[in-house]
Amino acid sequence: MKAARVSFMQMMLFIRRDMMLFASCAAPLLAGVFFRFAVPVMERALVSWTGRTEVLAPYYGLFDLIFSMLAPIMFCFVTAMVVLEEHDDHIENYLFITTLGRKGYLISRIFLPVVIAFIMTVILLPVFKLTALSAVEVLLLSGTGALQGIIIALLIVTLSTNKLEGMAVTKMSTLTILGAFAPYFVRGRISYILSFLPSFWIGKTIYDHKIIFMIPAILAAFLWIYILMKKFLRKLS
Repeated sequence: MKAARVSFMQMMLFIRRDMMLFASCAAPLLAGVFFRFAVPVMERALVSWTGRTEVLAPYYGLFDLIFSMLAPIMFCFVTAMVVLEEHDDHIENYLFITTLGRKGYLISRIFLPVVIAFIMTVILLPVFKLTALSAVEVLLLSGTGALQGIIIALLIVTLSTNKLEGMAVTKMSTLTILGAFAPYFVRGRISYILSFLPSFWIGKTIYDHKIIFMIPAILAAFLWIYILMKKFLRKLS
């Protein structure tokens, strides 16, 4: 574990020197400020302009849901870019024969960033939330958001061979969060066409106010992670 911790700190120093990656880590905080303060102002302006009783308010839960995924997605994107650069330079082959090993490498590049993102979300979500979320809901959203981040990171490192491809795959992989929009904008059984996405069930949890939907969300997420992790380990071997 010590080797994994040292490797993680070395990765953080590398990220600190790359301004694009460093700025990506700050994105959740900036987005949280925007969601919490700008969105209500926009809601009041739109209500005044349109004469309706509410415009954005019915989607406040969706804003909270997106924010719960944002920190894990951005953190995992950053670490995925590091993994791709190390793979392109064949650095991971040298790391595997050190005390770090393959297990320590996965811990330092995926597990620790996700844990930090989870903690960050647990702290920031109650500060920036737009709806009334219980402590249990905050923990569940933070946990499923972390799982979504792992899925996107594994998609990036599995389907890409370098950072340039990784940027393109990132745009494609973020489409996996679109399932969260389905309960809000797609009516009827046709929405279940996206039920293979964990984000779909997370969206239903918030939209229908039923925590029971977190069970298929977590199961779907673990299935995605299991399949993608096998492909990633095969790529590393």
